[in-house]
Amino acid sequence: MDGTIVNLAIYLTATFAAALVTGVAGFAFGLVAAAVWLHILTPMQTATLIIAFGLVVQGISVWKLRHALRWNQLWPFLLGAAFGVPLGVTILGWARSDYVRVTVGVVLVLYSAYSLARPAMRPVKAGGATADAGVGFLNGILGGLTGLAGILTTIWCGLRGWHKDEQRAIFQPIGVAIFAMSGLWLGVNGAISTDTVWFFGIGLPALLAGTWLGLKLYGHLDEASFRKLVLLLLLISGLALVAPALAPLLADR
Repeated sequence: MDGTIVNLAIYLTATFAAALVTGVAGFAFGLVAAAVWLHILTPMQTATLIIAFGLVVQGISVWKLRHALRWNQLWPFLLGAAFGVPLGVTILGWARSDYVRVTVGVVLVLYSAYSLARPAMRPVKAGGATADAGVGFLNGILGGLTGLAGILTTIWCGLRGWHKDEQRAIFQPIGVAIFAMSGLWLGVNGAISTDTVWFFGIGLPALLAGTWLGLKLYGHLDEASFRKLVLLLLLISGLALVAPALAPLLADR
């Protein structure tokens, strides 16, 4: 990263904005941050900082929502993710991650656009812990493969019809677990550089400020507003995943 005041200001602003969004909605830190960071940081620095900051912001949010934690609901997702993440990392070695991202992006766009255009669907009650573990497993694969730690769990919690605190008490601990597994893998492989540690330290105050403000705003959201916000962020996330693949096609015209 060019050590100019402008780039540093951009980095801190993006960190604050990503933490703010995550504090309000409970996810999307990596998508918001990476959209800016990749212009001024290396891909490895970006990935490492997303994991490190993700652990902090998600950890704070989980602590704030600890009253809503229900381990009988949470453990199937954690168990599934524990098996899914290593498989996702393994697939990463031979799969075309860009194809995976586009596919996930299309699904997110279709799901969120459809859900925003119609009233809330009837909650899914079938499947119990087995279905939850299956979603956790698929979410773990996707997290290990693309770094999207909680997208599928976020969608599933909405389909289950749980209230907003219940939803965040599921998909945020899952995000923490997947970030921790990924961070451990990066540390073991020596991917954490001194520069990255410096960026983490300089960005931490902006992260904490954004998280604090986001959680304050979250407290003023009712169930309907929270649902719309989550769906809107899923739509934006899907468009962000699809856009890089469409850009060359549009440029040729």
